[in-house]
This record gives sequence, structure tokens and C-alpha cells, in this order.
Amino acid sequence: MTFQPSRLLAAAALLSVAAPATVWAQKTRGKIEDAEIEIVKERVNELPEATRNFEKVAIEAPAKSGPKVAYTYPDFKLPADRLNPSVRVLTIRQEELPALTGNYLKAGVGNYGTLYGKAHLHNTRSDAASYGLDFSHLSSANGPIDKKNSGQSQTSLSLNGETYNGPLVLGATASVGRERYNFYGYNRETLRLPPAEDSIKQTFTRAAIKLYARNRATDAAFQYDFGVGFNYWKDRFTAKESNVFAALRSTYRLGETSRVRVDGDVSFISFKDSLSYSRPYVQVTPAYELTLNRLAVSVGATLGYTGDTISNAKQFNAYPAIRLGYTVTEDKFLVFAGLGGAVQRVTMYDLTTENPWLAPNQRVADTRRGPTLYVGFQAAPARALEVNAKVTVSNDRNLYFYNNSLRDSTKFDLVYDKKATQLLNIHGEIIYNAAEKTRVGFKADYNGYKVHSLAEAYHRPAFQSTLFGTYNMYDKLLLGAELYTYSSSYGTSYLRQENPSVPPTPRPVLYTARTRPTDTVVDLNLRADYRIMENLSIFALGNNLLGRKYERFLNYPVKGINVLAGATYEF
Repeated sequence: MTFQPSRLLAAAALLSVAAPATVWAQKTRGKIEDAEIEIVKERVNELPEATRNFEKVAIEAPAKSGPKVAYTYPDFKLPADRLNPSVRVLTIRQEELPALTGNYLKAGVGNYGTLYGKAHLHNTRSDAASYGLDFSHLSSANGPIDKKNSGQSQTSLSLNGETYNGPLVLGATASVGRERYNFYGYNRETLRLPPAEDSIKQTFTRAAIKLYARNRATDAAFQYDFGVGFNYWKDRFTAKESNVFAALRSTYRLGETSRVRVDGDVSFISFKDSLSYSRPYVQVTPAYELTLNRLAVSVGATLGYTGDTISNAKQFNAYPAIRLGYTVTEDKFLVFAGLGGAVQRVTMYDLTTENPWLAPNQRVADTRRGPTLYVGFQAAPARALEVNAKVTVSNDRNLYFYNNSLRDSTKFDLVYDKKATQLLNIHGEIIYNAAEKTRVGFKADYNGYKVHSLAEAYHRPAFQSTLFGTYNMYDKLLLGAELYTYSSSYGTSYLRQENPSVPPTPRPVLYTARTRPTDTVVDLNLRADYRIMENLSIFALGNNLLGRKYERFLNYPVKGINVLAGATYEF
């Protein structure tokens, strides 16, 4: 038999293919299926074109800790109008921890001679430490009254840092700031010429530092968050406030269903003006907490002491701290009720962020809120939908109100009811968040104040609400809107009159006080952010677009339509 070379090559090729297949069949004890083998000599592997992944338009870096993050932008509402709603910031649950963008710079300009700048310089997320710097500036050369006479500015710089060593977190924050305002609430009809800008100027200097430590081991029996700090505040004149404080939040787990909670606060304030006084403050709340299936019970007491003696209010106060919570449906519906109270610390540092036109020589007092009864519920009736409601009835001593000063109606005095003020608060909110693209929310508060020695609850509106919405279009265009509403509140105007019963030259001047309502506030704000490059985006803000120069505080109209446009660079 003669073998031809071509047949020999074909047999070798057949054996080379069949041999591994036979071995595979023996190992798997399976059957070799008929297969067709294609040998391609030349082949080019091509990948499909990658879709460019634009990051979401980022206005503020997300918080590094905490279960909730604010979904409205801190700079959405220009703070130049000092429209400070007392309702809490709307928040949503954060399902995933977003990546930190690192650093960015923002700059913008607007009408009324407005300049805006912001810098966010932080390290990216790290298991060892986090640190950063934030700078912010917003100024308007002109305002709604006599141009420069109603201009204002705010500048702040803050530093923060945390280190992580096992379960221990050590951190520190420090900040400094300067704000400038003008007392432009004068009556232009009674003046021949507007006052000089320097004669109505007010400035505030703020500084704060805080050191803290907390346990981040969630399985540890003892959980704590302890901090000590110092706040400093002064105005353009002689007023100064120094506040040394400490705060503790702690729990100790006794078993699977019970634990002990101890919260405490200590503060010592030294205040100097033409009046000088000190204000000590101590408060502690021990409580025992027990969970029984769907029922959560907390029983304790709040013991507080303050050195304030305004209106002969008690310096030492004791209130119950009782709370009951029942989970009707897991992660769907929770009802709760409680009885409590506390001494709430009040400082000039905080008051001047609400109302920067306070008169000199104010006597500040802590609010004794209690006893307080509340009931409410938290519900998630559908995916991405949250509904919360709460009704609170409280009895407040030394609750502060702002009223126009008789000495100078362009300034405000802190006034207090000689008796306790009864407060009824009805709070409700509904929030819808659809896959981080569409967010809609509505929040409203009704506050019914029953005062006794005061004519009205000065400059505390009974109703306030916030309606907002944001829409993320293809992670490239971010649109947002907010609508604020405030009901009218009250201030006092003073009518100057000469006594006709007294012979002329000179006649004594009399002032007649008249309670006047402030304006109803309806404030519409819109914004848009558009990413034009990987690291570059542009933005535009429009505030008070209805153009209503309302007076949130009597005699102080806000700016009309004001716009701001600029760019953000990330790196």
C-alpha cells in the first residue's frame, strides 16, 4: 500500500482535532457533538465605541458622613435677601455613597453689582483621613433702597479634617467669616438727603473652632460622639460674645433589645456691650430605651439650668423625656408620640444670622420649651415616596420675637412675653425621588402663637412652605425650581407727633406706636446647570422672579428680580 503525502497530512490534521475532543469526552463522560471548525487566518478585534460618561452636574460636594444629605443646593437661594425659613432643610435618604469629585472653583456675576465666588478643595475619599478647605464670597454693591445704602456682603473660610484609626474618629473644624450690612430701613419721606453709607453700616466678625471624637464601630456596645469648641462673635460697635461649649451624645447597649442613652450639653457665654453679663448653661438627658418587637419605648428626663433671669423665668427646669414608636408596617409606616421639653440655647452668634439689623444692648435669654406634647407618623407608601407629619403643642418661656425699636425704628429689639407663650405647630412634608433624576417635594409649617403681654407674635409668620423640584436631563443639564411662601407677620411703626397742648418752642415730641402687618412672601427661584466639557459647566440663577419687593422684616424691602450667572471648573 502506498501512502500519498496529501492523505498523510489530512490524517494528521484529523487526529490533531479529534484527540483533544476525545479526551474531553472521556473526562466529562459526554457525547461529542458534531461541530464545524472555522480557521480564520486574519482577524481584527474591534471594540464598540465607548459611550462618554458625563458625571452628574455637581454643585456641592456630598457629605462624607451622615445618613441623609441635602438635595437642595446651599447656594440656590442667594442669601443677600436674608430670607431664612425656619422650616428644616428638605432631605432624602441616600441609597448609595456617591464618588467625591475632589476640587472645584465657582465664579459668577449678577445685577445689583453682585459678585459670587466659591472654592471647594478637599481630598478624595480615603480610609485614613479626610480634610479640606471651603471658601465662599457673595456681595452686592447695590440694593433695593438708595443703591449702596442697601448693599451687603458675606465672606467665609472654613477648614476641616478627620483621621480614622480603627473605630476611633478624631476631627477638627475651624472657620472665620465677615459680613457687612446696612440699616437701610429708614423713612425716606422724612429725610431731605439719604444718610451716608458709613453712618448706617454694620459688620459682624465670626470665628469658630471645634474638636471632636466619635466611635464608628457600629457593633460596639458603647457609642459616643463628644465635642468641645469655642465660638466668637463681634459687631462693628462694642458688642462681643464668647462661647465655650461641650456636647456629648452617647448610648450603651445593655442587651439585644435595650440600651441606655445619655446626652449632655455645657456652655458658658461671656457677653460684652454697654451691658456686660455671663450666661452659664448645663443640660443633661438620661433615658432608658427598650425595643419590643414593633414597639420602641424611651423613658427619661431632661434636666437643664441656665443663668438667664429675664421675665423671672425659672433657672432650673426639669422635663419628662418619653417617646413611643410603633412600626405598623416594616419600612412602610411608623407612628410615634412623646412628651418632652428642653432649655434651648440662644446666642447672638445665631440670632444675627436670622436678623442682622438688631439694635445694640440686647438681653439674650434661653428659651424654656416645655412641657411639649407631640404626635406624628413617617410613611413610605410607594417606592421613592416619603410622607411625614407631626403635630406639636408646647409651652414656651422666653421665646424671643423681633420688634422695631422705639429708639431707632431701623433696628430691632428682642422682646419676650411676660408669661408663657403657647405654640401649636403642624408640620407636613411629602418627598418624591425617582432614580436620582426627578425630585419633587413640598413642605409646610403652621405655627399658632398665643401671646399675652405682647400685642402680636412679632415677625414670626404663622404659615410657611417650600415647594421644590429638580430634574437631571441625561446627566448633562440640571434644572431646579423653588417656591417659598410666608404668611404676613407683624412689626411696629412709630408716628411722630408734637403735643398741641404745650406752648410752642419747644414742644415735646410724642411717638404713637402702631402695629403693622408685614408683606405676604411669595418668592420664586429657578436655576440651571449645563456641563459643556468634562470639567467645565456653566450655571444661571434667577431669584425673586415674581419681582415682589416684599418686606420680610418691617421697613426692609428685599431686592426685586436678581440674576446670577457663572461657571464651575472641577479638577
